[in-house]
Amino acid sequence: MAAQLFNRIGQLGLGVALVGGVVNSALYNVDGGHRAVIFDRFAGVKNLVVGEGTHFFIPWVQKPIIFDIRSRPRNVPTVTGSKDLQNVNITLRILFRPVPDQLPRIYTILGVDYDERVLPSITSEVLKAVVAQFDAGELITQREIVSQKVNESLTERAGQFGLILDDISITHLTFGKEFTQAVELKQVAQQEAEKARFVVEKAEQQKKAAIISAEGDAQAAVLLAKSFGNAGEGLVELRRIEAAEDIAYQLSKSRNVTYLPQGQNVLLNLPTQN
Repeated sequence: MAAQLFNRIGQLGLGVALVGGVVNSALYNVDGGHRAVIFDRFAGVKNLVVGEGTHFFIPWVQKPIIFDIRSRPRNVPTVTGSKDLQNVNITLRILFRPVPDQLPRIYTILGVDYDERVLPSITSEVLKAVVAQFDAGELITQREIVSQKVNESLTERAGQFGLILDDISITHLTFGKEFTQAVELKQVAQQEAEKARFVVEKAEQQKKAAIISAEGDAQAAVLLAKSFGNAGEGLVELRRIEAAEDIAYQLSKSRNVTYLPQGQNVLLNLPTQN
């Protein structure tokens, strides 16, 4: 009797364990910032989008596919050409996320790796179309306008595939080697032109100074000639006296100069010969 009771209890425990295992295998969790799409072997992908929490599904018949709906970054490099046929290396940093209500459509058409299938192609398409509208110089000086056009076009294209672009920014923009060398040569030429312009302006200023000096000398000569005509040789004699006075003043400061009255001699203490 006791043996039969223990067997019955064992059978009940085994049944509970089996039921518990079946129940656990029919549960799945959807974490925060995620959504789930259910694939049914008989009905295909259901249009229902499952939110966060723990949910039931039919094992073997149904399979939950979990999607991350939080914003994720992606860098997309592209090589394209400008309006003046210059090679441009440009990289976009994109923050993207799927539209939750369109997850069944995204999974049906694109699959789980939808970003790999969509973002590189549409980014390259939009960049080629926008960059071709600007010259190489305009891509630098009008970068905000370029970024705005890329943002508008790329957001519209991504919306066709059920994607939301939270942020689009140009993180890298360089040109080909030939264009870089041409810019350097242009800068050198501009510096040389500035230097030549300075030399020309300096020569012009020197020319003007020489003309002004010559005009001053000519006017001085005219004034002297006029003075000579009015005062005769008296002006020349006055200038001679003034010059002599200046010379005498300068010589009076020298110790090696001796003044003697007219007709007198200087006796030097020289050694005599025997």
